[in-house]
This record gives sequence, C-alpha cells and structure tokens, in this order.
Amino acid sequence: MTTTVKLPPELEQSLRQHCAAEGRSISDVMRDALVAYLASVPTTPASPWALGADLFGRHAGPADLATARRQHLADAWGDKHARRSAH
Repeated sequence: MTTTVKLPPELEQSLRQHCAAEGRSISDVMRDALVAYLASVPTTPASPWALGADLFGRHAGPADLATARRQHLADAWGDKHARRSAH
C-alpha cells in the first residue's frame, strides 16, 4: 500500500538526514515508526465501565432506593420538617 504523508519542511529535512546517516530508506523508517506507534496504543477502546469507573457510586444512596422510594421520600420530608420545627 502506498500512502502520502505531508510533513512540515523541518521534519522532512530531519527525516532525510536521519535516513541518510543510517543508510535506511524513508519508507523503512516510517514503517518502523508506525509499528512502534501502533504497539503503544491500546488495541481495543476502553469500555464504558472503564471510562466511568471512578465516577460510579460516587453519590450512592440507599441500596433499596428504587424499591422503597416512597419510604425514603417520606423520611426525607420528615427530616426536613423536623429541622424547620426545631428553629
């Protein structure tokens, strides 16, 4: 496969000098650079769980909130009114 890469003039000059000094072709150096780059990045993207793991459970409430929501709401309202009455 042939691919064209646009490089800034300074980078192209540096690449040509490096290749000439090592006696290697630009294609060989570019191939090695791509292999090294691809080896350094994860092969699979992070899962949604991995991306948000540090946020999950951060504001956790009662474990039975979904099933006992009315009781929890009544308790919260009772606490609110009790605090108001105490003032």
